[in-house]
Amino acid sequence: MNELAERVKEISDQNVYSCYLCGNCSAGCMFTDEMDTLPHQVIALVQMEDKDALEKNTSWICASCFVCSVRCPRGLDVAAIMEALREIKIRERGFRKIDLRKIKDIEKLPQIAITAAAQKFTW
Repeated sequence: MNELAERVKEISDQNVYSCYLCGNCSAGCMFTDEMDTLPHQVIALVQMEDKDALEKNTSWICASCFVCSVRCPRGLDVAAIMEALREIKIRERGFRKIDLRKIKDIEKLPQIAITAAAQKFTW
């Protein structure tokens, strides 16, 4: 297993090598028109240890609606893989952790924004 695939597995508990690139995840995704690379193609890049997978906007466009994960005949949680790619990119950029208790007017923010921030910046 290559280093990128290992990092994805460590974060998401998903083995990208289980994917045989059928494209069902991409076919079910409602946001592919906005993506520069389809989800199954990003997984292929990870399988080949191509760091370009981290530069694609696919993982950032992913809404984690889980349609891809439900459609996967191999039972992969594709949304978790996309989240792992976001995490890897964030960690590489060296973003600092945030303390959610210190955010002013947090009660005025959308709950999804708070949840996303908590998932991405409080490891």
